[in-house]
Amino acid sequence: MTTDFATSNKDLVLAGPVGSLDAYIQAVGSVAVLSKEDEQALAHRFREGDDLEAARELVLAHLRFVVHIAKGYTGYGLPLADLIQEGNVGLMKAVKRFDPDYDVRLVSFAVHWIRAEIHEFVLKNWRIVKVATTKAQRKLFFNLRKAKKSLAWLTAAETEAVASDLGVSIKEVTEMERRLSARDALFDPAPDADDDRAFGPASYLPSPESDPAEIVEHADFEDDATAQMSRALTTLDDRSRDIIQSRWLGETKKTLHELADIYGVSAERIRQIENNAIKKMRGAMNVAA
Repeated sequence: MTTDFATSNKDLVLAGPVGSLDAYIQAVGSVAVLSKEDEQALAHRFREGDDLEAARELVLAHLRFVVHIAKGYTGYGLPLADLIQEGNVGLMKAVKRFDPDYDVRLVSFAVHWIRAEIHEFVLKNWRIVKVATTKAQRKLFFNLRKAKKSLAWLTAAETEAVASDLGVSIKEVTEMERRLSARDALFDPAPDADDDRAFGPASYLPSPESDPAEIVEHADFEDDATAQMSRALTTLDDRSRDIIQSRWLGETKKTLHELADIYGVSAERIRQIENNAIKKMRGAMNVAA
């Protein structure tokens, strides 16, 4: 994207997840998925004529996929809204660099840029936990750089002096110096590279499970299946419903013997009730389908 494009879409990237996250996700999910022909036409308009409205439409149509990708990184303990926001920046960079002449869908190309931005965000906000996990290491992390007199490795005498000043062992100083000096080896350019040519051929390799139609279809199928199951549960009597929920839908699943003790019957009887309930639910779901 040009600077004007990035500036004009700042509100689009930053304002969405800051408010109600659920409302934002619902809003971007309601934007229609572009057909390949429409996507190609918009990409050509932006690439050949600097049409910012075309670029905006491309970004809007793919925000739902940023949400989909960002949800895969929630295990790092970072806010989903922040992950989405960083992914949106990657999407905008991808739109700028996308070449429709390669005959590849934008989402297959953009997924690399979206993940690169999210990876950078995760590393910046999570790496300190890995670099410095003990009290002594945290002290070293924040003081070793200013304690060094040059960018060169510490001599034995300097290492001993730093260890004495900071109240840590010589081994810990050497280990922290090694960690701070380590650099990541990038196969592709850094995600903040401004050069239009700063990307490798790997960026145009289709990403597995990135077809927009399949993603939307899968999400719709899961939503529909969940709704059908909820309706099927209402067809069961109270005891059967409780057994199904206790055996399959609860966070802590009960055993046949535990339920047998609750209802005062044998475990075999609980198994029979469970099987009958599953058959009844399957029949109700088939009718609904």
